[in-house]
Amino acid sequence: MQRFSHDGFELAYMEEGEGDPIVLVHGFASNLVVNWVSTGWVKTLVEAGYRVIALDNRGHGLSSGSHNAADYTLEKMSGDVIALLDHLAVDRAHIMGFSMGARICAVTALNHPERVGSVVLGGLGSGMVEGVGEWDIIAEALLAEDPSTITHERARMFRTFADRTRSDRRSLAACISRSRQLLTPEQMASIRNPVLVAVGDRDDIGGDPHRLAAMLPNGEGFTIEGRDHMLSVGDKSFKAKVLEFLARHPL
Repeated sequence: MQRFSHDGFELAYMEEGEGDPIVLVHGFASNLVVNWVSTGWVKTLVEAGYRVIALDNRGHGLSSGSHNAADYTLEKMSGDVIALLDHLAVDRAHIMGFSMGARICAVTALNHPERVGSVVLGGLGSGMVEGVGEWDIIAEALLAEDPSTITHERARMFRTFADRTRSDRRSLAACISRSRQLLTPEQMASIRNPVLVAVGDRDDIGGDPHRLAAMLPNGEGFTIEGRDHMLSVGDKSFKAKVLEFLARHPL
């Protein structure tokens, strides 16, 4: 793991392989190891001939964090992705994000289209625009003194995940209060890059991938069969679809 500094944060990242670069942006309460290494994504992409770059988002993993919600806007977290490309002297790269990482990637493509090749949005479809349900209760669960008092199923799931990844729960609570901002259909329509949107058919968080893809000028949707939000990320059919998609859109 290596580190670089940006916007007052020390951000951890890794890179492996050679070829067209692809930046991987993990989801909320996760980290690059859990999201991309343990699921086999890094190995899959390196073996397919890509230079894989992945970072721990601010407030996650081995990166430094903040308890100030204002530090976790999508624009600032997207800025970390661009700063990493600058740090590595990469002019242009594919980007792939899962869940919150998909939001960050969408904003990166929106604000920095010249730095981005193709885009993969995993675990988040129409929820990018329409919203994805109750999140304030998740922030409350992250800050709860006694996790046994958490009765909301989704909130308990995220608290358990945060504890398992040994995350700074105060940083995560600050992050979730700002990083779930919605994009408008007009913003999605202005993203001209090729975009693959993939969501599990049992995912009750992400929304419809095909509905979001239809808002994109060069979007295509993909349903990950038999997978919920947590299990979609490492699915073999998802990997195969991404490799096929990337091969059609080389840098």
